[in-house]
Formats: sequence, C-alpha cells, structure tokens
Amino acid sequence: MDFEQPDRYGNRRAYQRAGPSQVPDRSNKVCFHWQAGRCSRHPCPFLHSDPPQTVLADGAAKRGHLHGHVSRNPASAGAPPSKWGKGRAGGKAPDKICNYFLAGNCSFGDRCRFLHSWFMSDSFSLLTQLQGHQKVVTGIALPSGSDKLYSCSKDESVRVWDTQTGKCVGAINMGGEVGCMISEGPWLFIGVANAVKAWNTQTTTEQSLDGPVGQVYALTVGNGMLFAGTQDARILVWKFSAAGNVFEPATSLSDHRHAVVSLVAGAMKLYSASPILQVWDLATFQCLQTLSGHTSVVMSVLCWDKFLLSSSLDNTIKVWVLTDAGNLEVAYTHEEEHVPTCALGVLALCGMLDAEAKPVILCSCNDNSIRVYDLPSFGERGRIFSKQEMRAIQVGPGGLFFTGDGTGELKVWQWSSKQNN
Repeated sequence: MDFEQPDRYGNRRAYQRAGPSQVPDRSNKVCFHWQAGRCSRHPCPFLHSDPPQTVLADGAAKRGHLHGHVSRNPASAGAPPSKWGKGRAGGKAPDKICNYFLAGNCSFGDRCRFLHSWFMSDSFSLLTQLQGHQKVVTGIALPSGSDKLYSCSKDESVRVWDTQTGKCVGAINMGGEVGCMISEGPWLFIGVANAVKAWNTQTTTEQSLDGPVGQVYALTVGNGMLFAGTQDARILVWKFSAAGNVFEPATSLSDHRHAVVSLVAGAMKLYSASPILQVWDLATFQCLQTLSGHTSVVMSVLCWDKFLLSSSLDNTIKVWVLTDAGNLEVAYTHEEEHVPTCALGVLALCGMLDAEAKPVILCSCNDNSIRVYDLPSFGERGRIFSKQEMRAIQVGPGGLFFTGDGTGELKVWQWSSKQNN
C-alpha cells in the first residue's frame, strides 16, 4: 500500500503562533496541546516552543531514550563479554507518528506535522491490509502445501484468505472464541474452549481433541507430539499415530498454577509460560527447571538456536543460555524503556530472517506497537503501529510476514533487500 509523504511544516495554526508566550509569569511552561499539534487558543498562555534550558536537558534525555534503550544485566558482572545488545542501538531518531491518524480521525490531513504511516523503517514495507474479523486476531497460519492463509479471532471465526488475491474466500464459525492457531505440515490446529480442532488441509480430515478445560491459549508441536496450554493451568499432550492418521492422548502436565499462555518446543525440551516459566523434558515429561528472573507474568517464549528468549509484562525480554551444569541462566536483559508506564508489557515475540538472511526479532508491546530489532545486538530496525495491540505475528514465505491486531485487521508486510533500500 502506498502512502503519501506528509508535509513537515506541520499544523498551520500552531505554526503561525510559534514563539514565546505573551504571558510572562507562565513563560517557562510549554503548551502540551501545541506539542500534540492541536492547540486552538490564541493567544495561548503557554510556550509554543521549548525553552533553551529544556532543549539541552531533554535533548540529552531523548538521545539516551532513543539510543540507550539496551539495558545491561547486573548479574553478568565479571562474566565473559556478551554479544547481546552491543550493536547500533537505535540508528536515526525516528519521526513521531500521528496518534489521530492511527485512530482514523486526524483532521489536519496533509497539513499534519506528524507522520501518517503504519510503520517507520527502510527495511520492510506494508503490502496490504486484510479486513474481515470483528474482534482481536488471535492466530495466523499458513499450512504447508496450501495456497491459503488462515486467521482466527475472538469473533468466533476462522477466516480463509486467498494468497494470490488477498480476498477472504471463506469464514468458518467455531461456535466460540478462538484462543490460538498454529500449523504443522498440512495440519491446522485451532484452540477453542474445551477442545482442540485438528484439520488436515490436504485430505480435509477433521478431528476434535477433547480434554482441555476452559479456553486453549497456546499450541505447539515437537517430537511428534501436539501440546496445548489451557485455562485450567494444564498442558495436554497428544501423540500422532501415522497408522490411523489420528492424535491420541499421551499425558497431562500440571505443575502450573495459572493459565498457560505460551508454549514452544525445541531440542527435546518444552518451554511453558504462565506467570512463571518452566522447562520440561520431552522424553520423561518431567519438569526440569522453573526459571525465575521476570517480575511479572511471562507472556511469550521463543527458541532461537541455542538460546531461549522470554518476554513479560515486566517490560523486559530476557535471553537465556544453557550453562555447563545443564541449567538455563539469564545472559542478557533488554528493557523496553520507551513504553509508557501506563502501557507496560511485551506481549509476543516472533523471530525470523530478514531479506539478507540476518536474524531479527519482532516484539509486540502493550502500547499498540511492534519493535523490530537486529539480533543479537538489539539495534532497532523499525517500528510497526496499530490502532490496538498486536498479539498475532506469523512468518511467511519469500520475505513476507503477517500481523493481526485488536481491531480484527491483518496486515501483510514484505522485507526489502539492501539494493531496494
């Protein structure tokens, strides 16, 4: 989707009134309506510019905010140097996005002094927007061998999109809110209340896997098994039987005390996130370790090579590494310092390779944005914005990736190669 480049001179009314306030006793206070680009008072009793002493102080603070947002882990003092968080941290200072544009009601149009765009980056671009869901998108999947994109939502539906035309070619009523969805090979797994639906998109085989109590919030596959994190704090396990082409109940893991909201499997381990983070052995189904480090609910976990990454409502992303003793320990902590106090939290993580096959991580924050970082440096590559929070992120083929937000809208993005930047 093409966006017109916004003018930079800004709001005409605010521009004409720029300069010192006409009221001396308030000359040190800056008009916050002017800062937001919507002051309509004339004369205004407050400044329509930053005082010189404020510019210097705020300039240093803003540089630290934009370029010094990579935190250092105090627990790593004396440890060997880490590669995490030591690259370029932030790059160019980004422009400010117009919040009224994001909300769909900016009245200044081309005259707005803020950027009218859904993203800020030279590394990727927005291809199209897919509208159809009425509530928050909770999952996106592309089954192997299929030319269809699937999305699910709390509006109780699964929508099917044609990948060539971008049109919705089907909507399936699930009879209740859909909590999550993943694909593995031709299989599509959908988490609903009290069940997991398994669809084979090639053979049209359909199964309903019973056992969950309450909503299914997380699904993952590993070692020939399907795992489901449920509202009643359990992790249910099914084994796939190739002979009968069915999923058979294997066991139930019940060490958590609260709903399991994220699962990931890798290297014969299962990692589960609730208010706490736990590690399970896939051979014995025993809990090997409870990871302490986050100070609030763990929302998402991601396996990347020999590392484990976790995000939390405590506004941090932690990188865990395996020690010689066989336990996971925090090697690096990244703090999202730019997120307002009233909107703390990193909701979801998604790792992928960019157009140059370099690793990047997408971090969905509670301020309705996604931060895109290089790994392992955590240098910022760009930002994605939305009207509401984005909890669904999915990697696609050919440099594509997808996001789904709280309004029910999906966006399709494309990584750009260097020669196109």
